[in-house]
Amino acid sequence: MRISFKEIQGTLNHILLDHGFTPEKAGILSKVFTESSLDGVYSHGLNRFPRFINDIKKGIVKVKEEPEKINNYGNIEQWNGNLGPGILNALSCMSKAMKIAGSSGIGCVALSNTNHWMRGGTYGWQAADNGYIGICWTNTQPNMVAWGGKDPVLGNNPLILAIPRKEGNIVLDMAMSQYSYGKMQAYAHEGKELEFVGGLDGIGSLTKDPQEIISNESALPIGFWKGSGLSFILDILAAILAKGDPTVRVGSRSEEYGLSQVFIAINMKWLDNKYSSGIIQEVVQNLHNSAPKGNGEKTYYPGEKTLLTRIENQKFGIPVNPEIWEIIKNL
Repeated sequence: MRISFKEIQGTLNHILLDHGFTPEKAGILSKVFTESSLDGVYSHGLNRFPRFINDIKKGIVKVKEEPEKINNYGNIEQWNGNLGPGILNALSCMSKAMKIAGSSGIGCVALSNTNHWMRGGTYGWQAADNGYIGICWTNTQPNMVAWGGKDPVLGNNPLILAIPRKEGNIVLDMAMSQYSYGKMQAYAHEGKELEFVGGLDGIGSLTKDPQEIISNESALPIGFWKGSGLSFILDILAAILAKGDPTVRVGSRSEEYGLSQVFIAINMKWLDNKYSSGIIQEVVQNLHNSAPKGNGEKTYYPGEKTLLTRIENQKFGIPVNPEIWEIIKNL
């Protein structure tokens, strides 16, 4: 079924007001959740909303808490999220990074003690839409095996890199696991196997069964040993920059909270815009000129399919799983 952006946002907004959010915060949160589904990231948009409400009920997400600055060193600031809503904390920190970059060229804001930020790409689009290069990442609970191991000791630690572009922003949003857990949950909900091997089963063998991987928290890193190493490094960087907890400490809790995140903004106005635009266009055009592999579909730059999905869903409505929509209405 397809539902309009306005109806989805209105429904979420009403629920958030019932759970103690101010009209301003409820408006921002409902918009971000709906935009994620509008852009085709259903796993971290509407589908994730019931879990967000459940985390509020559990006391993991503190509705009224605000982030507070604890340190600053030149162009680097450290903030404590005080377990406030992850989306609001992340939007605030990317805004602060852009403000620093506005006067100094580059800004870095590191955030500790925060909650799940939902779709990480939100903050890449936020930076790029405002004319900034955006780089951000987060650590997570341990839900990915290290290369050569069988136990989940790494986080899937999503990494986002965004470049503003007049014809359409370039935004790479990727977890360190072959499939994000949200994506695997979507496959499992539909009773489908993954297209490619995505993790390990209960006896440590490679599998395409999303439910097996979710149950064992044994997602496979992208690029095998390379993704394993990148996840490891991102976790350390997030924890030391934010003066927060690494994945191993997050994993010692019964629930995922108290995460560490980093937000970097680079002011494109400090660069040679004519040169930058020319380079970006040249690289994009070269990618588009790549011969298709046989199915007739062209190659896309990161974020290009998102823009196409956004246009389609604006026109026809956002695809919504009827069961999830019923759960949300009952909230």
